[in-house]
Amino acid sequence: MGWSMRKGIVFDIKRYAIHDGPGIRTAVFFKGCTLRCWWCHNPEGLALQPELVFRESRCLNGCSECIGSCARGALSRVTQQISIKREDCDLCGECARVCPAEALEVIGREMSVGEVVKEIEKELIFYDQSAGGVTFTGGEPLMQPEFLGALVEECKARGIHTAVDTCGYAPFEVIQSISDKVDLFLYDLKIMDDEKHRQYTGASNKAILDNLRRLAAQGSTAVAVRLPLIPGVNDDSDNITKIAEFIASLRSIKDISLLPYHRAGSEKYRRLHRAYRLGKTQPPSGQQVEESKTILEERGLRVKVGG
Repeated sequence: MGWSMRKGIVFDIKRYAIHDGPGIRTAVFFKGCTLRCWWCHNPEGLALQPELVFRESRCLNGCSECIGSCARGALSRVTQQISIKREDCDLCGECARVCPAEALEVIGREMSVGEVVKEIEKELIFYDQSAGGVTFTGGEPLMQPEFLGALVEECKARGIHTAVDTCGYAPFEVIQSISDKVDLFLYDLKIMDDEKHRQYTGASNKAILDNLRRLAAQGSTAVAVRLPLIPGVNDDSDNITKIAEFIASLRSIKDISLLPYHRAGSEKYRRLHRAYRLGKTQPPSGQQVEESKTILEERGLRVKVGG
């Protein structure tokens, strides 16, 4: 199979992105993630397979078009609300097709490398004018290594700047296989204490830290660290200090972005019928952000607030 025909699962492609690397970019969102961070604002990217989402606020009272369209009987109306029996849904998308209010949508679709590159090339003029490019994000793009590798290779051949936004939880061989073709890694660090990292992300941080050490030691690709700042989870001075000291010890990495927690993704959990585990958490104050920024800068790091 030619690389242009290789396929993967994508759940969104956003144009004119300005928070996912330098310049104006196209962000390609891969479906599937190896972690389960409590604060994830893209829960529709966690599962590798496509999913049906339901926006209750758009649903029209008295309309039953979707129910009648479902051959498997997965939809019903309970107390004036549409109920989805997800174990019976085969994701055919017929309910979403007939819904007049677009309250139902299947998130995630199979795309070939050629199809994605075609979308990326639509924004070439903006990349040239702003020193931008394409960012592969998610979800976790390293979960689909062959698809990612083919896309990076095709973009490199076209002179398009590539960035990979990753949590770093993958075999190092996967990272190494693309490291000489990627222009920039946007590498997430969250929590230095391994036990606490397991609690809030569902996995150990040992491979994540080791992969970053090895990637930095290669020195062939630019790496910028991204640190989500989550009140009550990882914003304590001890954690920020340990992250700062770890990054400073790598020497080749100087840039870090502080990403203050926001609640913009919380509604998505309801659409997917999932519980949001940080329901009472509020965004950090300006003072909290500045205190973390100061700790990082004191270790010689260049700190940017936001993507």
